[in-house]
Amino acid sequence: MVGIGGFVGAIARFALGSYIGNRMGTRFPYGTFVINISGSFLIGLILTVLAQRSDASANWRYLIPIGFIGAYTTFSTFEYETLRTVQDGQLLTGFANVTLSVAVGFIAVWAGVIAGRALS
Repeated sequence: MVGIGGFVGAIARFALGSYIGNRMGTRFPYGTFVINISGSFLIGLILTVLAQRSDASANWRYLIPIGFIGAYTTFSTFEYETLRTVQDGQLLTGFANVTLSVAVGFIAVWAGVIAGRALS
């Protein structure tokens, strides 16, 4: 289940990141930012729904949060892109990426938990 979820998550990450990069450019790592924020929302939503449904199979926990979201989110890419941005002398862009990713990611997890509770 982890492998299946990881396979789908990695493909989703690549497809979405490429699409956003092609549409918006790469001066700011928009693709990674969108993936990290949507992954934060999804993990809050899915783990909340799974925790409130005691009849849910453990396979769902392996498939979605561990497999899919684990392969889909891109924290290490976020870190590397931020380092490259700073090394290129774009300190403000690097700072904005870190600040926005952490703050908006936190809000996305919180929103996912609220959405998960509303669904249960």
